[in-house]
Amino acid sequence: MKSNVAIIGLGLIGGSLGLALKRNPDISITGFDRSYKTADEAYRRGIIDMIAPSAESACEKADFVFFATPVNTTVSLMKEASNWKFKQDVILTDTGSTKFPIMEAAKDLAERRIDVIGGHPMAGSHKSGVSAAKAHLFENAYYILTPQDTTAPAKVESLKTLLTPTKGKVVVLEAGQHDRMTAIVSHFPHIVASSMVSLLARQEAGQPFVKNLAAGGFRDLTRIASADPIMWRDITIQNKEELLNQLDGWMREMEKVRSMLHSNEPERIFDFFAEAKQYRDQLPSTTEGAVQGALYMPFDLHIDVPDHPGVISEITKILADERISLTNIRIVETRTDVYGILVVSFQTAEDRKKARQVLSRATDYSMHII
Repeated sequence: MKSNVAIIGLGLIGGSLGLALKRNPDISITGFDRSYKTADEAYRRGIIDMIAPSAESACEKADFVFFATPVNTTVSLMKEASNWKFKQDVILTDTGSTKFPIMEAAKDLAERRIDVIGGHPMAGSHKSGVSAAKAHLFENAYYILTPQDTTAPAKVESLKTLLTPTKGKVVVLEAGQHDRMTAIVSHFPHIVASSMVSLLARQEAGQPFVKNLAAGGFRDLTRIASADPIMWRDITIQNKEELLNQLDGWMREMEKVRSMLHSNEPERIFDFFAEAKQYRDQLPSTTEGAVQGALYMPFDLHIDVPDHPGVISEITKILADERISLTNIRIVETRTDVYGILVVSFQTAEDRKKARQVLSRATDYSMHII
């Protein structure tokens, strides 16, 4: 049975969603983006089948509508959509990182008996825009759905079925529960990482070389601070209450750390690090095939290699011969808490797994892969 899908917003997420859904030949996609250049590129790439002149017109004949826009924009669109015309059994969803504000904005639609099922594909990229869209972006990543209380289970199953080509791991949660958990594992860590970078920046003037030393473990630990500031401004505003709760908890934890440092008790300090290590070591690893979590991180291999001419070209040739694409490669000078002199990044966990296998078989030179 043919399904008509509307995607509002054709950036990285909307474009990748379109490419993934087009794996199903029975899906026809109408797209809209405020930038006609973006919409035109999406059409030329086969991401969408038709360009709509407005968001409202894109939705008129749709069985499913995806708002793949920033959270603040989606909130506004949900409010506007209460006056739009929709098919009788349409399902509206979104891709925003916070769910409660969107579901609140959708209450007027619920009064019209229009089903809104919040959505959050927990996947991303170091690039943005429709040009960076990939059909495999959501593969092996959690795709959270937050239906309204009045939404029939059959409607949720219908959306799950539609999302099958994304190859994501669909999980159903309550909107507030989603926002609480993402605050813990995604939103608040961004604030912490950005705060650490700000602290480094303030201290650089008195100790200029500290920036060079930060190129190792500190750089990897704060990688997420390089994310889009506009997006994270909106997420922070929309999930303010949960973030304040996390900040209060963090302040209490830091007071405990301060007390620990003042007491200077070796056993207490050891327990602090040992307990953290034990819990951290139990977390699922994408290296072992676990589902990608809430934070986007590239799939890295850390490689110890001897320093001799041509060693990097040898590694890249091995990968090229196996048609394995890499997204980044860098030499690490400061290796405190960083394993390996060479860090190679891949687009997917599967690419990393394959790279590990082929590089482990290489015998031309000494190499240790972590």
